[in-house]
Amino acid sequence: MDLCHPEPAELSSGETEELQRIKWHRKQLLEDIQKLKDEIADVFAQIDCFESAEESRMAQKEKELCTGRKKFNMDPAKGIQYFIEHKLLTPDIQDIARFLYKGEGLNKTAIGTYLGERDPVNLQVLQAFVDCHEFANLNLVQALRFREGASDLGFGG
Repeated sequence: MDLCHPEPAELSSGETEELQRIKWHRKQLLEDIQKLKDEIADVFAQIDCFESAEESRMAQKEKELCTGRKKFNMDPAKGIQYFIEHKLLTPDIQDIARFLYKGEGLNKTAIGTYLGERDPVNLQVLQAFVDCHEFANLNLVQALRFREGASDLGFGG
């Protein structure tokens, strides 16, 4: 006699009913497990799509940043305009100044050209740009050295 799979003739009617209920529950559990596996697979597929879309957006943004830097380095005013039009930069004076202060990928001479324009907006950006620099707690020599770095922007020297 096989204890795991007893012959139906060896079971009482109550045991047979119980065995049928167990088999039915087993079948239901296996179906539920399969549904969960399918749902998990769908969620992973959605995550993959989301990550792919996000990577695509990031690649597009990086491409726009690169194009904007090239435009800025050739014509600073048009470069800033491009950054603003593509929502890579707001038209806020402080944001423009911080962007120029960071200078990531921007030509220092082009930054100096932009800040040296006598347009009222450029003058406001220049003031905000200067405010980005921290001269506090610098002695005269350090401040002058810092100023020498500014000569790369077309100021002083």
